[in-house]
Amino acid sequence: MHELGISRNIVAIVSDAAGGRRVRLVTIEIGKLSGVMPDALLFCFDLVAQGTALEGARLEIREIEPRMRCTACAAEFAAVCDGVACACGSRRLAPLAGEELNIKAMELEEVA
Repeated sequence: MHELGISRNIVAIVSDAAGGRRVRLVTIEIGKLSGVMPDALLFCFDLVAQGTALEGARLEIREIEPRMRCTACAAEFAAVCDGVACACGSRRLAPLAGEELNIKAMELEEVA
């Protein structure tokens, strides 16, 4: 389960960026072709966040749909699954979206 390692990295990166302030919300983007399981990541995040500035923070996951470009005809299209072919028949595709894993935003508690 590589989601545990990913969760540790998210917590470390956000903790550093928060500068000691408590974090309420972390928003990430996960591409559907990234191989990361959102449910497993949510579970691991809660465990890894314990005892850190992220304890109790909500992890919001936005899933990114796959998009491909055909290297034969340059057509761009949404890919519904792995192994799809272009309308031209080519299977030589370059991913445009769907493999990402990005921390997009964090919400911090206000300092009194």
